[in-house]
Amino acid sequence: MQKPISKPPIRWHIPVFLAPAFLIYTAVMVIPLLGTIQLSLFSDIDGEQVFVGLANFKTLLGDQHWSQQFWNALLNNTWFFVIHMLVQNPIGILLAALLSSNKLRMKAFYRTSIFIPTILSFVIVGFAWKLILSPIWGVAPSMLDAVGLKSLFTPWLGKEEYALTTLALISVWQFVGIPMMLIYAAMLSIPDEILEAAECDGVTGISQFWKIKLPLILPSIGIISILTFVGNFNAFDLIYSVQGALAGPNFGTDVLGTFMFRTFFGFQLQLGDPNMGSAIASIMFIIILIGVSIYLFGIQTRLRRYQF
Repeated sequence: MQKPISKPPIRWHIPVFLAPAFLIYTAVMVIPLLGTIQLSLFSDIDGEQVFVGLANFKTLLGDQHWSQQFWNALLNNTWFFVIHMLVQNPIGILLAALLSSNKLRMKAFYRTSIFIPTILSFVIVGFAWKLILSPIWGVAPSMLDAVGLKSLFTPWLGKEEYALTTLALISVWQFVGIPMMLIYAAMLSIPDEILEAAECDGVTGISQFWKIKLPLILPSIGIISILTFVGNFNAFDLIYSVQGALAGPNFGTDVLGTFMFRTFFGFQLQLGDPNMGSAIASIMFIIILIGVSIYLFGIQTRLRRYQF
């Protein structure tokens, strides 16, 4: 009687290989996140931490004082994200399309020049643009005056209706190099055979971009979009470096990050409340989690089907 062939034992190399990264990620991200969520379920009563469940969230969304600040910060966050989606990413795609042209010279110089701002500190960028746009000693008024457009200048960072949009455009200037490089890499990965076949069929220039290249780079555009969403709903550094923790004027540039900072640590006459600050941080996490889940289980699945 023939003996059954025994299968070799399965050796789990992948978990061991991922163990260092998993441990570091757990220590740096998961444990602090769980601690933040736990802290949001408690409240300081007579110097003791008392479990209150969702009471902090109800206060944040239901109390007139808290809810007004929260919804203002959330709307500002949304507008900050919309500007990046409508300005930064299309410009990044356009720049990548131009850099992928075989007729363009000095590509390395242009790529480097556009990407350099992304490696600069938020503090440096914020301080530099604050000086540039200053109505007293900034160079923006004189530059507009040189081309006869000085009448268009206004202290954009000092007006409530313009400050947030101005900061968003400064952020676009700093980070437009990231979508440009990602899309540029995606375009370089397109097989030459596909482009040559398109040229044989008479599809060239702009038509080739819309009909051939754009459908093939849609997954990369999706990744850039979700990274933009996560980055903008975590926005804090640039706004804090330019407008401070109060995110003026009149909280016109206040986002969830600055709102959480003032609430958690306190600022000037406002006392810090770590429990309410943790509640705000938890809501930020929930918003980002919902957005990422919609992308991963909805949009990304359709993009894969469309691509293959």
